[in-house]
Amino acid sequence: MDHFNALLLEDAGGKVSASIRRLDNAALPAGDVTVRVEYSTLNYKDGMILNGLGRLVRQYPHVPGIDFAGTVEASETPAWKPGDKVILTGWRVGEIQWGGYAQRARVKGEWLVPLPDGLTTRQAMAVGTAGLTAQLAVMALEANGLTPEAEGDVLVTGAAGGLGSVAVALLARRGYRVAASTGRASQHDYLRRLGAATLVDRAELAAAPTRPLLSERWAGCVDSVGGATLAHVLATLKLHAAVASCGNAGGVDLTTTVLPFLLRGITLAGIDSAQCPTPRRLEAWRRLAQDMPADLLEEMTVEAGLADLPELGARILKGEVRGRVVVDVNR
Repeated sequence: MDHFNALLLEDAGGKVSASIRRLDNAALPAGDVTVRVEYSTLNYKDGMILNGLGRLVRQYPHVPGIDFAGTVEASETPAWKPGDKVILTGWRVGEIQWGGYAQRARVKGEWLVPLPDGLTTRQAMAVGTAGLTAQLAVMALEANGLTPEAEGDVLVTGAAGGLGSVAVALLARRGYRVAASTGRASQHDYLRRLGAATLVDRAELAAAPTRPLLSERWAGCVDSVGGATLAHVLATLKLHAAVASCGNAGGVDLTTTVLPFLLRGITLAGIDSAQCPTPRRLEAWRRLAQDMPADLLEEMTVEAGLADLPELGARILKGEVRGRVVVDVNR
């Protein structure tokens, strides 16, 4: 097929608009592998891009979607052959390179990883960039020495979001006692079904700490909020614990002191799945295929089509989207 449907962003005098367009394959960017896209996802960054925020896109027209899964259609590199099932996350796809909100994508072969055994392309995108980041965060906490036998709960902030939902499920599956933080009481039952043992109101963590160190509380933390929440977490981690910081929905400013690091030996691990080396990326996907329960993955997933994305993009910025949004680009 020489034509495909795509959600195309265009900029008219600073006003970004999105529409589904029928494009020719010749419009695709340069690359040595063409993928027939089956699924993508909606992440917070996608919401920003769909609404023209953050200067993440510098050149229009543009196809957003920061990840995708599908089948290789054509390849100019021996690493991939037609029929291979593949995943792409990172490499600034959906930002500076056309992304997953289209039925076709053309990319560099080195950006792709194989679909791991045990996952379908839909399940891979139910995990998506957010889930990959959550897995990398869990791996970072465990590299710091965290085990299920640790005394105290492991905190997940922004727990009802996509990254947080996967983090709660992964940690609970591995035997950790998980404390899930959310500002939405309506999501408490959902988080308990994912495996949360306790629930923490977001307001408890939202105010900057009154002192550099507060009472020790958490054995570790996966934080997707940042800002004052991250400062509060740093002040309340137990001795030699770590926080894996994955996002900044609450702001990029961090007001803290060196005391959590000097007196409690706290580790602050920054997690950026876009810059993840390939061997670690492959290990994370292997563990996701092994550890992520299919029933919980389905529990946290809703499906959308290309036409649904402008509305959902605005809602995700308001914190109104629960769990993971899988985008069926052929719907």
